[in-house]
Amino acid sequence: MHRVQRSRYVVLAPALAFAALLAGCGPDADKTPSAASWVSAAPSVSPSSSPSASASPSAALSPSATAAALDWSANTKKLNAALAKVPGSFSVAVLDKKTGQKYAYRGTVSFDTASIVKAQILACMLLHDQAAGHAPTSGEMALAKPMIRLSDNNAASSLFQHVGGRSAVTACNRKLGLTHTAVNSRWGLTKTTANDQIRLLSEFVDTAGPLNAASRKTIYTLMSTVSEAQDWGVPSVATSGETATVKNGWDTRSADGGLWAINTIGRVTDDDVNVSIAVLSHDNQSMSSGVTLVQKVAKLTRQTLGY
Repeated sequence: MHRVQRSRYVVLAPALAFAALLAGCGPDADKTPSAASWVSAAPSVSPSSSPSASASPSAALSPSATAAALDWSANTKKLNAALAKVPGSFSVAVLDKKTGQKYAYRGTVSFDTASIVKAQILACMLLHDQAAGHAPTSGEMALAKPMIRLSDNNAASSLFQHVGGRSAVTACNRKLGLTHTAVNSRWGLTKTTANDQIRLLSEFVDTAGPLNAASRKTIYTLMSTVSEAQDWGVPSVATSGETATVKNGWDTRSADGGLWAINTIGRVTDDDVNVSIAVLSHDNQSMSSGVTLVQKVAKLTRQTLGY
C-alpha cells in the first residue's frame, strides 16, 4: 500500500526521476493522437464568486453532529479566505466520505486534465471488461500498469483506442456520473472540473456504483503504487500510517505560451480518515512551481478543514 513511506514500485535517482516525469506526461501528452457535475450541498461556484461548502446544520441533527457541522462551516470560511490569498489559477474539491461533508473552491471551472484522465481511461477499461463478462486480460494489464504507475502516454493511447476512443469514454463518463468532463480525441486535452474529479474518485470506492469489487481493487492497487518520480500531490498531505492513492497530470504547450497545467487527484485513508482530494491548475510558470502550488492548496484543505 502507498503509505507515507514512499512507493516501493520504482525508485529513481533525482535526475532520472525528473526525466521520467517529463517523458510520462510532459509536452508530448497533448500531441499523442487518440487519445453536469458533482457539487456540494451549497450552490455552485463561479471563478469570481465565493466558494461553496456543505449546507448548514439542521435542527434534526444531534448536538454533537450540529457542533461538527458548525465547525466545518466555520472552517470552510477560513479556507475560502486562505485560498483567496494564494496566487495562481486553480480549483480544489474535497469529499470527506466518513462525514459526507463536501468542499469546493472554483469546483465548476474547467481545466485540461493532462494525465489525470488516465485514471478515467482505466475505469472505462474495467467497465468495458465487466460488460464483456471477463476480468482484464494480461495484455490490458500490461498497458494499464505503466499507464498509471509511470504515466506512460503510449500505453494510455493504446487503451483509449481499445475501449472505443472519444465516444466510448464519453459514454463511460455518463455511467460514472461525470457530467462536466468533455473528452477530447487527444486525451490529454480533455476538459474537466474539480467537482467531476471528486465524483470519479467516489466511484472508485462506491460499493453500490458501476465498478465491481475486483475493478475497485485494481484501481486502488495501481494508484497506490505509482513510481517514486510521481509520488507528489495528494500524497503530500498524508501522515504516518495513512494510505494515499494518486494520479497526477502535467503538460505544457506552445499554445499556452509554454505555461504548465499541473493536476493531482487521489485519496487519503486510514481508520480515521477517508478523504478524496482533487486540485487542478493551469498557467504555471514551470512544472516545479505548479507542483508547489497544488501541494500547497491540498495541504491548506487539510490544515483548515481538519480532516
